Amino acid sequence: MLQQTRVDTVVPFYERFVSTFPTFEALAGASLRSVLKVWENLGYYSRARNLHKAAHVIVHEMNGEFPSSMKDLRNLPGIGPYIAAAISSIAFGQVVPAVDGNVKRVLARVFFIQDPSDDKDVKQQIQDIANVLVPKHDSGAFNQAVMELGAMICRPRNPRCRECPINKSCEAFDHGAQDSLPVLLKRHPIPHKEMTAGIMFNQKRQLLVVQRPNHGLLGGLWKFPGGERMEGDKDLAHTLRRSIREETGIHVRVGKTLHSVKHTYTHFRITLFAFQCSRRSGVPIPLDCQDVLWVKVGDLGQLPMSKADRKIWELL
Repeated sequence: MLQQTRVDTVVPFYERFVSTFPTFEALAGASLRSVLKVWENLGYYSRARNLHKAAHVIVHEMNGEFPSSMKDLRNLPGIGPYIAAAISSIAFGQVVPAVDGNVKRVLARVFFIQDPSDDKDVKQQIQDIANVLVPKHDSGAFNQAVMELGAMICRPRNPRCRECPINKSCEAFDHGAQDSLPVLLKRHPIPHKEMTAGIMFNQKRQLLVVQRPNHGLLGGLWKFPGGERMEGDKDLAHTLRRSIREETGIHVRVGKTLHSVKHTYTHFRITLFAFQCSRRSGVPIPLDCQDVLWVKVGDLGQLPMSKADRKIWELL
């Protein structure tokens, strides 16, 4: 949960998640829908899907025993080198460095690394330094200390160098270059996407929602049918008719705009436009989605949805 998310944000989600799924068996036996619902609003939903998959592997292939070695940890879904190192050192006392973004920043400043930190050779250089620095005793505490140093003192902007316990060993501080390190490659402007959502009722006053494919940024979540405006779409109404037809096979009539909401993800921003819609022909079936469902407005709260779709629901 702490990947890509601040500690103070994670705590209530962590407490709720562990109380809902207190064991690997409980998590493995739960539906993906219920897992995503408990995770809702924490973002990066692939992490929740991977936790669910990992619980299945632990229960059904590892006899319920959580692995302790780096090699076995890397075989679990969603666990890369950093998480594997963090778990094996903190939980099992293995002598391995855990190199996250905070650690990279600390080491780049302390050792005055002036090449771009995203460069492959620089990444290896930082990893090599960490390999040498990690102590043979209590490596987990060391790893946590350096991560915390980066999060609280050696911050990306306005580092608190005067309070730093290792400022006398920091070459960047000695050169007055702490604000310019680590060197980052120039980032491209964050793109903006226009998204559409169709608000469509049947005769029972139920809303049509669709389930996203399990892969991708918001995989497995439910949403209102619709999609992204593409280059060939002459307007948003055209986008909505096309995307609903591709998702569900039905043809719709697009009415007035009901609401629009803005939301920012890590690599792009969106404006989601919700339109009143009515079905012209066809019966909805899952084509470019996992499932379709007619649901009462009041029951939408039981389905895991993205923040943007949840905002539309709240406005409804």
